[in-house]
Amino acid sequence: HISRNTRLGYLSQESADAFSGRIHTVYDEMLVVFSGLLEMSDSLRRMETDISSSIAPEQLLEQYSVLQERFELAGGYDYELRIKRVLTGLGFSEDTWQQPLDQLSGGQKTRVLLARLLLEKPDLLIMDEPTNHLDVAAIEWLEGTLSTWSGAVLLVSHDRYFLDRVVNNIWEMGPKGIDLYRGNYSAYLQQRGDRWELKNKQFDALKERIDKEMDFIRRNIAGQRTQMAQGKLSRLAREVEAIHAGGLDVLPALKSKGWLQVQNEFGLAMRPAATVGDLQQRINSLRRPAKPLALKMRINASHRSGNIVLRTKELQVGYPHNSLFFSQDIELHRQECAGLIGPNGVG
Repeated sequence: HISRNTRLGYLSQESADAFSGRIHTVYDEMLVVFSGLLEMSDSLRRMETDISSSIAPEQLLEQYSVLQERFELAGGYDYELRIKRVLTGLGFSEDTWQQPLDQLSGGQKTRVLLARLLLEKPDLLIMDEPTNHLDVAAIEWLEGTLSTWSGAVLLVSHDRYFLDRVVNNIWEMGPKGIDLYRGNYSAYLQQRGDRWELKNKQFDALKERIDKEMDFIRRNIAGQRTQMAQGKLSRLAREVEAIHAGGLDVLPALKSKGWLQVQNEFGLAMRPAATVGDLQQRINSLRRPAKPLALKMRINASHRSGNIVLRTKELQVGYPHNSLFFSQDIELHRQECAGLIGPNGVG
């Protein structure tokens, strides 16, 4: 559900086809955002010509004053500066501003689309992997821009350092839906661990209570308190089925709502266990809350490498007849780790 008149902006992960059929330049694409301002600017110039060429009626002067105020409030005197800031921040040097869109690489087109979205200032900016085609300097610039963004931002990113600097809410998708966390990525990791520990304790308490109730049911299902035991059996069977479907989070709903309401809310179409034996099987199949996954990679080499893994001499990097740069001599030894960094386009 989206509020009325909300403006949406979307950056897809790959935007190579975003400007299909368009041949105008990078800078022209930025000007599209300000088409309304450009129209106002043309109107102001025509009014100025009319005012200077004759004795202007008072009504025209009033119209000019009103339009000029609207133009100023809409950013008519600083839009060129905004374009320059955004393009420069995203790594476009001035000599690329007049480059036609159809000559850009896929990564450059993605950055052009991001630049246009930032200039449009939508109320909700949705971005899929926005740092994919940005170098370190551009990522840092984008972090600063989004940290002061006046609207809302929804983004997917594998860059946890970027998330730490930009977001203040984490939505984690899991088998049972979306879990919400307040704070940045580091806060999310801490909260996720705390929640798992709490759910473990809740599970232990739940199992202890269920075992006590099952003991009462077994002792009284065929005795003088058969009716009470049968009632406990039915209630406990419903509770166990609800936990199977919704996890421990369903327990508060069971206390405050009727069974039919819970059944509809969590999609419990199955019929609860009818016998003590069936119920015990369902209880035994309850699973302890899963521990948050941690990535552990074990890469085993088929054989031991030599001590010198890589050695270069007078290395050129680039393409046939088009060297991008020359490298000083490199020597990489076994168990050393090298990282390559640099601005967009150098490699």
